[in-house]
Amino acid sequence: MLTKEDFKHYENKEQFLEILKNKIDKNTLDEIIAKAEYEKELEQLQAELVNLQHWVAKHKKRVCIIFEGRDAAGKGGSIRRFTEHLNPRSMRVVALTKPTEVEQGQWYFRRYIKELPEPGEIVFFDRSWYNRAVVEPVMGFCTDKQYEKFMVQVTEFEHMLYEDGVDIIKFWFSITKDEQARRFESRLKNPLKRWKFSPVDKEGQVRWDDYTFYKEQMFSKTHTTFSPWILIVTNNKKQARLESMRYVLSKFDYDGKRKSGLTMLRDPNVVQRYHRAIK
Repeated sequence: MLTKEDFKHYENKEQFLEILKNKIDKNTLDEIIAKAEYEKELEQLQAELVNLQHWVAKHKKRVCIIFEGRDAAGKGGSIRRFTEHLNPRSMRVVALTKPTEVEQGQWYFRRYIKELPEPGEIVFFDRSWYNRAVVEPVMGFCTDKQYEKFMVQVTEFEHMLYEDGVDIIKFWFSITKDEQARRFESRLKNPLKRWKFSPVDKEGQVRWDDYTFYKEQMFSKTHTTFSPWILIVTNNKKQARLESMRYVLSKFDYDGKRKSGLTMLRDPNVVQRYHRAIK
């Protein structure tokens, strides 16, 4: 147990670590050090994201970052860390609800086109038009014809955005079946997170193999040179957050980037382009 005296009798970090080693067990100490290192690196990366946002606004860039993945993969938590210190005037988070009756009669991409970034803006999509590639066919929310039409049109749609100067980053947050089940259980036990759990989440475990089939179809048909899929291994949430931030920062040559002192090299065990992952 640490006392007030312990906090008075150290002059630097090394001395304080020695006090901790004598006071608490190794596992607890390792957890404390790992959390402190995570918080420090997170703060540094968030500061770089602020610099990136200034550059995007200054040069009127349009940046669209898509977060896809199975339920409980950590998409929402990562978006919160991305946006925590950004200026809300030139940043938005888009998480569209079920389409209205009118929207169901429109061209599928129309409701998403309205949400695309304006010049100088970064938009984070918490799920996107790729609902139609995985969730909708698995859950029976679209017809086979609608699904097939989407799969033909989506790469053309993204190519038009690319040619018009929109920078698109597509993340797929990957989670194992056992870890998803554990996180679902954790949500149900936490009254502050219970709202996140829905019948669709429950079906995610039952229809795991169906999700896998449609996910692989999506990757194979929509992974392109101008709009590749970036796979993020998310069983370790904190690691996934840091590495996805690092990937985004590595894609832009913003002002002051080389003076940050941060490495932009991603961990290949956490971040992979789809075509490399299948090899």
